[in-house]
Amino acid sequence: LNLFTLFIVAQTRTETSKALFESLVNDGQVIGVSAGYSVNGDVLWESAIGYANKKEKENFNLDTQVRIASIAKSMTAIAVMQLVEEGKIDINLPIDTYIHEFVQKGTTKITTKHILSHTSGLDAYKNSKEVENKIDYKTLKDAYDVFKNRKLRFEPGSEFYYTSYGYVVLGLLIEEVSGMTYETYMQKNIWDKSGMTNTGVEKIDNQQKSASSLYHKQKKGKFKNATQNNLSNRVPGGGLYSTSGDILRFGNALLDNTLISDDTLQLMIQHHSLEKVKNGYGFGFYLYGKQPKEGSIYGHSGAQTGSSSQLFVIPSLKTVIIVVSNTSGAGTEVSTIAGQLIDISQQKE
Repeated sequence: LNLFTLFIVAQTRTETSKALFESLVNDGQVIGVSAGYSVNGDVLWESAIGYANKKEKENFNLDTQVRIASIAKSMTAIAVMQLVEEGKIDINLPIDTYIHEFVQKGTTKITTKHILSHTSGLDAYKNSKEVENKIDYKTLKDAYDVFKNRKLRFEPGSEFYYTSYGYVVLGLLIEEVSGMTYETYMQKNIWDKSGMTNTGVEKIDNQQKSASSLYHKQKKGKFKNATQNNLSNRVPGGGLYSTSGDILRFGNALLDNTLISDDTLQLMIQHHSLEKVKNGYGFGFYLYGKQPKEGSIYGHSGAQTGSSSQLFVIPSLKTVIIVVSNTSGAGTEVSTIAGQLIDISQQKE
């Protein structure tokens, strides 16, 4: 291929990506969004469109910080597995081995493995007040106190039930074992190591300057301003902000084993969520490949007030895909675009 042909192919890939991505805003799915993909560690395309604040006509750009919702679980799970690699946690031991305040209620003791894979029996938010929380919990222990005495949904290890509260417990585990706060541990061992400079814990009384406004898509393509809830009751499971570029860096840190060894990662992307579950779940990752290739694509979706996001990591292609938006109620559309970007990212030059 001559240089002109290479330029045309690269331009076509970029234009295809751009047109597909921009349809999210142009077709009335989200207010603002950014996305990108990398192959072999190189960012081949990234873009942002729409508004971070529509009323003020403030553009959504690559530095706009958005809620990443449950993509936080992937980061928390990696942090736990770092401590496993250091010999500080055995995922098969009862978790009260490390968190003495943890209340065991089942005949089978809840382990770290149960919580990582959402098979612990711990319940989720009790009602809309907990989903749209207004209370500011100063510590993870305060957040844990809300649900620690609640009845289990089932005997640990017998079923799959997705819950962000389980990941609050994992945040506590990180604190107890490392001797650091969750935020300090994540900054030092996940975000700094990955080169993520625009990621952190959302705090209701200390909003970051580049934070996007929050929106919700209603039926018939109408939008409303979303009322900000307080994420302090779910930080390790969904209380972080980031940018599309930072999440690309996180994905590449997984692919090049900056954060954990490949052996540990392979354990995390095995199906741990029981066979009857339609969409496989490992430790902190959904497994998007169909059986028996469940670990062929892994990642996480994110959905909460003012956020719809999707991360895909494809190890065989050394590819990371991310789409993040400031609009809730658009999860299907965001995930669909992210899936289509996989094929586009592989167009040869």
